[in-house]
Formats: sequence, structure tokens, C-alpha cells
Amino acid sequence: MSQTATTYVVDPVHSNVEFVVRHLMTNVRGHFGSYDATLVMDPADLSRSSIEFTIQVASIDTANKDRDAHLRSADFFDVDNHPTITFRSTAVRKTGDDGFEVKGTLTIRGVAREITLPVSYLGEIVDPWGNTKVGFEVATRLDRKEYGINWNQALDRGGFLLSDEVRVEIGLQFGVKG
Repeated sequence: MSQTATTYVVDPVHSNVEFVVRHLMTNVRGHFGSYDATLVMDPADLSRSSIEFTIQVASIDTANKDRDAHLRSADFFDVDNHPTITFRSTAVRKTGDDGFEVKGTLTIRGVAREITLPVSYLGEIVDPWGNTKVGFEVATRLDRKEYGINWNQALDRGGFLLSDEVRVEIGLQFGVKG
């Protein structure tokens, strides 16, 4: 990493925002196809580092059009009233050689909650065209009910159709803002 603050923008072609939720006995995977992120990274003074991340909820894709339409509805994300998911960092702390904790506010469906995300730094490289790239991974679990996503259906033999827990896996590649 360079030793001064650098502003980066996400490269959505080489990044991913994915989630996994239990449905009955199997996991359903999905992703968001449209998002934007700006990262300011200052390795010499992490208090000057920050990230702002916005997901366009309408871009949700679980490979099933009917399910995706239901997820966009008021039963789940309520895209008409809450078109974005946002994360804005408030603090960054180094936890190891390549590890960080990023604290911030995650807003889903109009509900804002303070969370801490474990972040792995994947390194910095210069691509074959001379562009500096940095990469990060985030893996966390969220309780969807904490964000007002409460829809579910009871099963005849007990339990529910969907898990409350959602696994979130994000891989982000950034390029220096030009």
C-alpha cells in the first residue's frame, strides 16, 4: 500500500456482492448486480480511511424471476420505498497483517444499524495496463429481521420457510479514482 491517502472507486466488473439464505432444506444464493463504492485508504493514518457503499436493490438476482419480484416487493426489500442499501464507515481498525474491522452504519429498508464488518485485504497490484488495483473481501452474517425484513411462512411440521440469518459475501476490486 502507498503511504498517503488514496481515493479508489469500485470496479464492478471484477467485484461481487452475494448472499445466501436457507430456504426449506437448501441454500438459495443470489447477488446484486448494480452497486457503487468509494474507498479512501490512508495506511499511515487509518482514521482518515473510509468507505461508502451503495447497492441498487432492484438489481437483486437469484436466478428466479418470480422470487426476485417477491424480494423487491413490500414483503421483503420494498424497493419502491427503499431503492438502496447503504453502508457508510465510521472507523477502521487494523486487526492483523491483512485484517481490518470496519465499523459503520448499514441501512436496509430504511432501518439504520451500527455494525462491524471483518475485512480481509487481498493486496495491491498494478495491472498489465498500468492501473493500480486493491482488493478486499468481506464475509459476515446478518439477521434480516433486524432490518424489518420479516416475511416468512410457518411449515406444517414446525419451523419456517426461510432462515432469519443471511450470509453475505463481498469481493471488491478497486481502482485509483481518475
